[in-house]
Amino acid sequence: MTDNIEGLSLKALRAGDRAELVRMVDAYSTPVYRLALKMLGVEQDAEDVLQTTFIKAIQHLPEFEGRSSLSTWLYRIAANEALMILRRKRPTVSLDGEQNDQDEETQRPAELADWAALPESDLLNAESKQHLDRAIHNLPLKLRTVFIMRDIEGLSIKETSEALELTETAVKTRLLRARLFLREQLSGYFSERLRQEK
Repeated sequence: MTDNIEGLSLKALRAGDRAELVRMVDAYSTPVYRLALKMLGVEQDAEDVLQTTFIKAIQHLPEFEGRSSLSTWLYRIAANEALMILRRKRPTVSLDGEQNDQDEETQRPAELADWAALPESDLLNAESKQHLDRAIHNLPLKLRTVFIMRDIEGLSIKETSEALELTETAVKTRLLRARLFLREQLSGYFSERLRQEK
């Protein structure tokens, strides 16, 4: 096992070296906050997750063995903290239920617009981004979390499965469902935009 992990000294982090801890917080605050905000949709809750994630990480750094990447470990802590907040609000929230991934029928989108006909500026404007954010927030939680980690934060399938403690197959299944759900949710909006362009 190497002492350097993602440009940080694991030995210094475990020893509580302030400068190295600050470098860790600086490096990962934005992605951890973004993950929490996308999961929860409330800035104050996301800030609470951010703070708690780093407090817990610092407390448990001596136990971190470096088998997964530091970012994956931090994402796992953040996702669990976000889930705890959601459970307090809605007690039945869970990322478990892998057996349901195989049992549930994959829903096929009813209407799919061909977005390729739209100018790129239309796909990237603020209004489109609002619709995308709303659609992401409407994803069922277990799909939303996988989508955020994989497609927004750019974690690999393996890193996402490690962070969420799911099999890679479950991650792929949930990711496919999330993408289909989003495509269906956004098709109506982009179909209307296409009609307006003509």
